[in-house]
Amino acid sequence: MNNLNEKEKMLSGEIYDASDKHLIKERNIAKDLCFEYNHLQPSKLKERKALIKKLFGKTGKMFHIEQPFYCDYGYNIEIGENFYTNINVVILDCAKVTFGDNVMIAPNCGFYTAGHPFDVEQRNKALEYAYPITVGNNVWIGAGCSILPGVTIGDNTVIGAGSVVTKDIPANVLAVGNPCKVIREL
Repeated sequence: MNNLNEKEKMLSGEIYDASDKHLIKERNIAKDLCFEYNHLQPSKLKERKALIKKLFGKTGKMFHIEQPFYCDYGYNIEIGENFYTNINVVILDCAKVTFGDNVMIAPNCGFYTAGHPFDVEQRNKALEYAYPITVGNNVWIGAGCSILPGVTIGDNTVIGAGSVVTKDIPANVLAVGNPCKVIREL
């Protein structure tokens, strides 16, 4: 018998109940922080940075996240040095989402660790799973990309605008499309 609570199941990649009251409470804390962040004046850089440091599990010293920004929990997000996201980036961090150094993310991108079972009965019970996402160093992700659960993107890689990344992408490549595929080496 599995004695893990729903958060432990979520973090270990098992099917978990997303309607668990403790998970809802943690999501509401993150949503409140995102709301506060998104309603700060854009020129309040010091206050914005402090809120992100409070929200994220780990940050580098140099980062900039344009508003609006949204996430589920925040504590599962780790960013390296010189991290930049443009407007309207969403990180559903039910599992760990790790970004290396010198990562640039264009507008309207989503990083989605959560997925739902194909079994309709499980899905209708608000059950889901979460697999980590890892983005290497020196990565540029073009506008409107979706990065799906369990994906790793290698160092020095460029993901072209509009791509849906469903599988790992190696280092030192240009990859584009739906589903995203390697076009050439860089």
